[in-house]
Amino acid sequence: MAIQELEEIVTRVVSGYLGQRPAGSEDKSSLQIPVGISNRHVHLCRRDIDILFGEGYEMQVQRDLSQKGYFAAKETLVIAGPKGAIARVRILGPLRAHTQVELLASDCPGLGIEVRYGNSGELAPGPQLTLIGPKGTVVNQEGIMIALRHIHMQTEHAKNLGLKDGDQISVKTHGERALVFSNVKIRTGEFNTELHLDMDEANACGVKNGTITTMII
Repeated sequence: MAIQELEEIVTRVVSGYLGQRPAGSEDKSSLQIPVGISNRHVHLCRRDIDILFGEGYEMQVQRDLSQKGYFAAKETLVIAGPKGAIARVRILGPLRAHTQVELLASDCPGLGIEVRYGNSGELAPGPQLTLIGPKGTVVNQEGIMIALRHIHMQTEHAKNLGLKDGDQISVKTHGERALVFSNVKIRTGEFNTELHLDMDEANACGVKNGTITTMII
């Protein structure tokens, strides 16, 4: 047996023992991932959309989003804090069990609030904001956050990379303002694989929707 073949066998055995992939064994194309950028937005529950827009109101689709079943609605709201307000904040569908407001870090000083970082879909006590619609207002104090960066990934794709739901990795952007984003959480399911950054993060590294980045695993 050639020395090179023996070294390859030893590398595979040791890597398997340590629960790691041999360096260079992954398909490099599988580490490439497009960016999806989120601006501030609101997810609404049925009760709150009835208050804001009228009983039984149905949101109108402006455009479909990259993840199947999700869309940006034509409807917008005003969100108001202790110091100021932001108009024309887009609503994203479909409806959720609980209302949630996802802000940019740069929004918070103007609104006069301090907002925690959290995972989209999680609720926790926070600052108070008033949502203002054409038919009424809703005061929200538990679904307000700056969403943590994350990757939506097909479960099988994640498995092939040795990853699982909840793992954290780093992602490198490219170009003149290249950055490495750490603490990027993996969220698996029936998703199109995509790195989700907010507008502040995207502006910091000069990326746009669809820009290709590289996962560091």
